[in-house]
Amino acid sequence: MSTNNNSNNNNNNNRSFPWDIPQTKPNRALSQAMSRLYASYLTPRPEDNPLFTSFKYTELVGFDYNGHDGTVSRRDPSKVILVGDTYYMWYTKRDTKTPPQGAEKCTDSIPSTDWDLAEIWYATSQDGFVWQEQGCAIKRPAKPMPGWRSVSTPDILVWKGKYYLYYQAFMQASGIKGDHCPVTLSYADSPDGPWTPCNHIVVENGEPGSWDQFSIHDPYLLVYKGKIHLYYKSAFGDRPDYLVANGLATADDPLGPFHKHPLNPILNSGHETTYFPFKQGIAAFAIRNGNENNSIQYADDGVNFNLASVTSLMPIAAGPFVPDAFTNLDSATSANGQGISWGISHFSDKTDPTTKHSFLGRFDCNLMQNGGNKDMKETDVIHHPSVYFAQKLSPQQKKQREQNARESKKTC
Repeated sequence: MSTNNNSNNNNNNNRSFPWDIPQTKPNRALSQAMSRLYASYLTPRPEDNPLFTSFKYTELVGFDYNGHDGTVSRRDPSKVILVGDTYYMWYTKRDTKTPPQGAEKCTDSIPSTDWDLAEIWYATSQDGFVWQEQGCAIKRPAKPMPGWRSVSTPDILVWKGKYYLYYQAFMQASGIKGDHCPVTLSYADSPDGPWTPCNHIVVENGEPGSWDQFSIHDPYLLVYKGKIHLYYKSAFGDRPDYLVANGLATADDPLGPFHKHPLNPILNSGHETTYFPFKQGIAAFAIRNGNENNSIQYADDGVNFNLASVTSLMPIAAGPFVPDAFTNLDSATSANGQGISWGISHFSDKTDPTTKHSFLGRFDCNLMQNGGNKDMKETDVIHHPSVYFAQKLSPQQKKQREQNARESKKTC
């Protein structure tokens, strides 16, 4: 019997890989590359993968940026929530007399960075394309309260009929000592406020020498398995030799205490935090930083993430519309996480250092569990040549390469 099995295996190994792509791993020897199609991804073809998407972008209507002169900036949008028939989002807004001037030149009225001297504003929409700015939700408190220098990077939690805004609270200008600041929150009975500050740090920095000893950034809230999950990012290591990763802290109450997960960091790549319930687990965006940047990942338990897909032109600081963000997926009555199809992100204009600022835009995608058609599942996304030539050599880099070319000719 053993001989027959060996014979069958040998016969399978001698056969070519089949023309019709098997949806499950075939019983034959595979290269590591082909094995990854079945071990690392939800489906062997990205077009069939519910956690693969390409992204489309649309400019928003309703926001003024003072001629894009760098004095007005909007960035880091929260998740979008639907209250009645109205969409809400919160974001970092800077409205200063000058664009950012750096840590060396900043003052009480001149910002050091794009998110310095900022406050948290909010806007509403009926369709997700046209927005009406409603005003300031979280003002900077009086010194020395957390956030007196700047409040930024908000996210929203809806819990037992109340609304909780979590955000970073700066007590010094960004860049003076990295981006060291704690996370705090304010709460309200309505998404329109008024907001009451809790006046304490919600997630403490790590102990000296730990990966998150200086920064707990980009708080992002979901309700999962009966607990409040707060995902965050931290940049660790001395620049330029540093890494950005994500961590997780959980609580039974919005005001805490929050307990950090013992396996932190739980994502080894990614800059901002973007998470959403998917099936019985959690999916995440990993963008910009790390070996696994430009990937979408998935964890059955919301902790142990694996690659689900790789893609391109991912939204920066994405705040998606997550209809089931606060559904307890562990309850007997809840449905599986359905995924996301649109949201808000920001774009940063850094081409001219004298007008640095950010602006909000809409992204659309197809990351729905029951996505139906193959809309936005293209892998061969064609970009205008200007997208490539925008990534040109700096004058110094070009000069160095010209010199290298001349020197190489001399040695030939």
